Amino acid sequence: MPLNMTYLQKLPGNKNFYWHISTLCGLGFFSSMPGTVGSIAAFLVYPVLPFPIAAIIGIVALGVWTSQRYASQEGKKDPKEVIIDEVAGTWIAMFGLPSGFSLPALFLFRILDILKPFPVNAAEKLPGGWGIMADDIVAGLLANIILTVIRWLYFGGGWNFLF
Repeated sequence: MPLNMTYLQKLPGNKNFYWHISTLCGLGFFSSMPGTVGSIAAFLVYPVLPFPIAAIIGIVALGVWTSQRYASQEGKKDPKEVIIDEVAGTWIAMFGLPSGFSLPALFLFRILDILKPFPVNAAEKLPGGWGIMADDIVAGLLANIILTVIRWLYFGGGWNFLF
């Protein structure tokens, strides 16, 4: 048996479709900070494959469904090993911004996701898979909006427009 299959068998949980999608094939178990690991993985993929908004919406829909099913089978409300939500949030934070804004988008998204200011904390209270995914979606949207405004102010003539 290949080494990687042996390692996968040692990871907890039922290794079904929901497990693979929700934990990104077990990546959510690799660290005590799975959200950061998932965000970094999404950050590394996005510049190579910048997904259109339809694909991001598809990931969100798949994430809501699989995270709900995985959380139910594990008997947990929001399992920390579920990191598909971090992927969606990171990609939303980076969407439509120039590549020079990718790293700031990652950092701002992680800050908003960890601190959970309003409305991020309110979105987290939604039931099931929506609650698992929504806080990261809202954090990604906030990060994107903040960086878009900063880009407009400093690089798009925003200050000239305002004053």
